[in-house]
Amino acid sequence: MDTRAYLAERRILVDRALDAWLPAADQPPETLHAAMRHLLFPGGKRLRPALAFAAAEAVGAVPERALSAAAAVELVHTYSLVHDDLPCMDDDDERRGRPSVHVAFGEANAVLAGDALLAAAFECLARDEGGSSAGQRLLAARDLSIAAGSLGLVGGQADDLIFDSTETEPARIESVHARKSAALIAASIVCGARLGGADETRIRRLRGCGELAGVAFQIADDVLDAGEDDPCSLVRAVGVEAAARRGEELLGESLQLLEDFGEPAEALRGLLGYALRRSE
Repeated sequence: MDTRAYLAERRILVDRALDAWLPAADQPPETLHAAMRHLLFPGGKRLRPALAFAAAEAVGAVPERALSAAAAVELVHTYSLVHDDLPCMDDDDERRGRPSVHVAFGEANAVLAGDALLAAAFECLARDEGGSSAGQRLLAARDLSIAAGSLGLVGGQADDLIFDSTETEPARIESVHARKSAALIAASIVCGARLGGADETRIRRLRGCGELAGVAFQIADDVLDAGEDDPCSLVRAVGVEAAARRGEELLGESLQLLEDFGEPAEALRGLLGYALRRSE
């Protein structure tokens, strides 16, 4: 499978929806709406939306069934980046080759833009798009809210901020990765599969697949960023080669959980391998 072509095709789907569903930049309050769109367009590779689409396909649905989930997970991801860049967090002045939102629009507007993007994610997920049922969308909203909250992304970020630079226990580092990065990766897959009509047995396998692959994804980031001053890095704890081997091990375990899904999961397998070997 040509994973780059798949990402490009699915990006068109989600970008069209995001552009239509979010307020225009010239709609009052203009500064807030422009700040919301600043990092969203142009975005990254749209890996998380692509995972949602591929998960729907893996359970036998057309990708459009997962459209609202794809938009929602990208909005949560973008909100997290806006807030991560803030001076009180990671204090980054640039993102995706552009000034960070707080640099372009001010810190207060960046906080508000992130808040609004998170709210918009659940508005998108509630949309009756693609033929999913209200019950499926409700369960997907629960999954996404847990992944984005104190037990997932936010909790992982909180622990990352206070991570002890003398800590070298790999399990401790992977615990942060499992929440800060893997929780949203897993939710992207689970939400797409839910809207695609997956039963609970398949949801459990796909959740496990996403959790393992999500940690591998963050380890890949650690490898790419080797040499940077990041206390919560598996590379710092065990070295580049050992970290890379651990990422491949986790990916292998993740892919094993997809063995029973057959050919319909080929796109999902391709995306998970791509994420490990060239993460964003």
